[in-house]
Amino acid sequence: MKRILLAEDDFDFANVLRQYLELYHFEVIWAEDGEMALDLFKNQHFDICVFDVMMPKLDGFSLAEKIIRINPEIPFIFLTAKKLREDKIIGLKLGADDYIVKPFEAEELILRLQNILKRSRQKDLSTQTAEIQIGLYLFDTQRLTLKLNDNNQQLTEKEAALIQYFYSHKNKLVKREEILKAIWGNDDFFSGRSMDVYISKIRKYFREDATISIESIRNIGIEFKI
Repeated sequence: MKRILLAEDDFDFANVLRQYLELYHFEVIWAEDGEMALDLFKNQHFDICVFDVMMPKLDGFSLAEKIIRINPEIPFIFLTAKKLREDKIIGLKLGADDYIVKPFEAEELILRLQNILKRSRQKDLSTQTAEIQIGLYLFDTQRLTLKLNDNNQQLTEKEAALIQYFYSHKNKLVKREEILKAIWGNDDFFSGRSMDVYISKIRKYFREDATISIESIRNIGIEFKI
C-alpha cells in the first residue's frame, strides 16, 4: 500500500478524493494547509505527494521547495484551479512529476499516480548498486555483507533487508508497523519481538561508527540516523 501525502484546503474535495484513492488501495494522509503537510512529511514516510497550489499558511509551490530540500527524490503532483501557463511552468521547474487542473476526473489522478510510481520503481531498480557506503561501513546488498576495514560481517537475508530499509529511510522517523509490514509482512506481536531482536543485532554491527544510531521512540517508531 503506497502512502500519499495530500495537501488540500478544500475539506469536501479532499474527503471525496481521499475516499476514492483508498478504493484503489492507497493510504492517504490529509493535511488542510501547507504547514501541516510539511510537519507530517518531516515525521512520516510517504511514497508520493499531491499538493494543491493555493493553500493558506504555505502555498503548494513553497511547500514543494521545502520538501525537496528534505527528500529530493520524492515524486509529487500539483493540483490547481488555475489555468495560467506561468503557474504550470513554475510547477514543472520545481521538479513536479505532473500538474493537473481542476476540475478533473478522479480516475485520471489514479492513472497518473500509478504511472509516476511505476517510473519511480524502475528508476530505483536501475540506480541500485551492489555496494552502499553507510558511514564507515560498506554494505554489499548482493553478498549480504557489512564490511569495516578488514572485518567482514556476514548478514542473514532478514538483517540485510532491514539494513537496506533503514538506509532508504535514513534520518526519518518510521512507524514500527510500517517496518514490520515491509520486512515481516505483518505487524503482529511475535513479528514485533522478532524485529526488536534484529535491531539489537544491527546496532552492534554499526557500533564502531559513532555517527550511526538506531533510535527507538516507544509506541511510535524507529529512526536510523546517520
